Amino acid sequence: MENQDLGKILIIDDNEDLLFAAKMLLKKHAKEVSIEKDPRRIPFLINNNNYDVILLDMNFREDTTSGKEGFYWLKQIKEIDPKAVVILITAFGDVEMAVQALKEGATDFILKPWQNEKLIATLSSAVKLKESYNEVEKLQKKQKALQTDLKKPYTEIIGNSASMKNIFSIIDKVAQTDANVLILGENGTGKELIARAIHERSLRKDEIFVGVDMGAITETLFESELFGHKKGAFTDAKDDRAGRFEVADQGTLFLDEIGNLSMPLQSKLLTVLQRREVTRIGTNKPIPVDIRLICATNMPVHEMVMENTFRQDLLYRINTVEIFLPPLRERQDDIPQLANHFLKIYSQKYRKNLDGFTPSAMELLQRYSWPGNIRELQHAIERAIIMSEGNQLDSRDFFFLSAKPSSEKMPTNATLNLDDMERTTIQRAIDKNGGNISKAAKELGLTRASLYRRLEKYGL
Repeated sequence: MENQDLGKILIIDDNEDLLFAAKMLLKKHAKEVSIEKDPRRIPFLINNNNYDVILLDMNFREDTTSGKEGFYWLKQIKEIDPKAVVILITAFGDVEMAVQALKEGATDFILKPWQNEKLIATLSSAVKLKESYNEVEKLQKKQKALQTDLKKPYTEIIGNSASMKNIFSIIDKVAQTDANVLILGENGTGKELIARAIHERSLRKDEIFVGVDMGAITETLFESELFGHKKGAFTDAKDDRAGRFEVADQGTLFLDEIGNLSMPLQSKLLTVLQRREVTRIGTNKPIPVDIRLICATNMPVHEMVMENTFRQDLLYRINTVEIFLPPLRERQDDIPQLANHFLKIYSQKYRKNLDGFTPSAMELLQRYSWPGNIRELQHAIERAIIMSEGNQLDSRDFFFLSAKPSSEKMPTNATLNLDDMERTTIQRAIDKNGGNISKAAKELGLTRASLYRRLEKYGL
């Protein structure tokens, strides 16, 4: 047998001579052999390490014949790690005790003194069983994530404009590598679709794609969601749970709205990315993860680095390659193709017999600034189809677009209340700049963060 075939082994026995002999025998065949003579240290060892096989003596000095201590500690191990592979050893074995041990969760049962070849063969079988447990658990995690992912509607990337052709070229170049990618762009521009396109053209395309909306995760749930937790780690932790990093192992992890993370959470994320391992809440066991990382944000992270609201070392870590996704108002050539794509989808959904747009409707769609980008266009066409009565969508079906407030001049009966005036001024700046928060903030003489606080204050 080759070195390290047996993985990491823990041996627990109060006979120090036996421990030493077993370690000398097994260290040639195992990656690591740990020995322990005090069974009371079992909970600490199991909680802080990952063992492939545990060899557990059934009889300690307090009780040398009944095996009760061995059964007690077997139960403790299984409560801490239900998937632990445990082989019980005793000098007083019989069939009845062996059957009871297997019923209570032992993987196998050997007698001492053992034959060296027999011990190694038994451990080899146990390691293969552990590997199968790990594979099943990994597949279950991925299956659960895939089922969730399949519920999300998938829309292909559409666009023939020069800017989109450039993005397609970048995707083709970066997809075949494992380089970290940062996608920048306003809300609704299709950042997740770009991330999926990279994954689907990558060497990891047969593995899982896991998307996480960082803006929707609270500070208190951040570690649990991303790194996982152990049962009982906190009040609502009713089961062991793998975090998104674990689930995405071997595949792609997409962290959307990463610019919304607070500095402390940025620090925790950076540590995991540097070490390439996670530790579930409630344990000290590091779990190695192999992922392809793609991040996205609508925030000006480069400016945020200058304002000390985003860590520069984290930015360096996540943007080996940077892709800027332009807003829809800068992709007017793509609007007809996108509009017809959504027309086809929603005509079928609502059973409407529509064969296109009138010239006035298409002119309106190309003239409008689309502050909500592709997402707003999609919803606008869906709404227009629901309300339409003709064979084509007309500009009148998009009456709600032309009803947007004008940013050109303030009404003569405007309030003089300072809060109302500030709210109106902010709204005008946003409308004038087509929903671009960075440009609106610059025109108002504010930082982007300050503008966001005011938007939240006024419910804009």
